[in-house]
Amino acid sequence: VQLQASGGGLVQAGGPLRLSCAASGSVGRIGAMSWHRQAPGEQRELVGSISSEGTINYAESVKGRCTISRDYAKNTVFLEMNSLKPDDAAVFFCSTFGGKYWGKGTQVTVSS
Repeated sequence: VQLQASGGGLVQAGGPLRLSCAASGSVGRIGAMSWHRQAPGEQRELVGSISSEGTINYAESVKGRCTISRDYAKNTVFLEMNSLKPDDAAVFFCSTFGGKYWGKGTQVTVSS
């Protein structure tokens, strides 16, 4: 299974972010897909996840600013975040199969 995240880059503080992550390969029946992020010098943290049934969970740090969705037909998960802050700058990763597979990550930089 390969995961390819895209959509990162330079975002203005207060602006929106939209990331996507497509799974390919021997995906079979994908269960939960999740987004994580890792800021410099910090541990990787869960941003949120969406189950195969559509149950979504968010980290407290992004709750209210973040929306996770997925296109089941295309095995793609999306992350939308608004009101970005400098603290949101990180490498964002997607994962599936309980953390067995990870994408390479996409860098998000927030300009103040």
